[in-house]
Amino acid sequence: MKLVIINYGAGNIQSIRFAFERLGYNAVLSDSAEEISAADRVIFPGVGEASSAMRKLKASGLDRVIPGLKQPVLGICLGMQLMCHSSEEGSTEGLGIFDVDVVKFGAGVKVPQIGWNEISNLKTGLFEGVAENSHIYLVHSYYAPLCSATIATSDYGLGYSAALHRDNFYGVQFHPEKSSVAGEIILDNFLSL
Repeated sequence: MKLVIINYGAGNIQSIRFAFERLGYNAVLSDSAEEISAADRVIFPGVGEASSAMRKLKASGLDRVIPGLKQPVLGICLGMQLMCHSSEEGSTEGLGIFDVDVVKFGAGVKVPQIGWNEISNLKTGLFEGVAENSHIYLVHSYYAPLCSATIATSDYGLGYSAALHRDNFYGVQFHPEKSSVAGEIILDNFLSL
């Protein structure tokens, strides 16, 4: 299986790569449209600020490549948010894969949310074998509201989308590579989709 992690200068790439190595897979880092398009599975990571990350995607032309991919694609954290219609962070237009707008957490909660939280209402094969209310690791100030694409929820002052799914595209707000056993199961399930 050819597993490619999109390398566009806005990712937590090494920890993701090590997580797949623990599962017995070697992930290739690439910013090549041809190599990404030819992969069996694609990981779209992201750490940082939405508008600068989107500028990097546009500069490399990957903003046009990613929405056209046909194989399973997993967006992680900011990667998932960039797959949405837009983000309030930097008034960023997203890739439009998920028809939801990313918004900032409101007053009344500490921002960013950092640490462990529970996920629930788990749907689709991505969460096969993951127990309801499993703990996952998050670092984020913005979130995707609940919508028709929601396949897992979490709560931080309000319920929000912990994971999204549409066609061959999956997104998780949390970091599966840092989420212990639950995260490992989710990554392994993604490879088996």
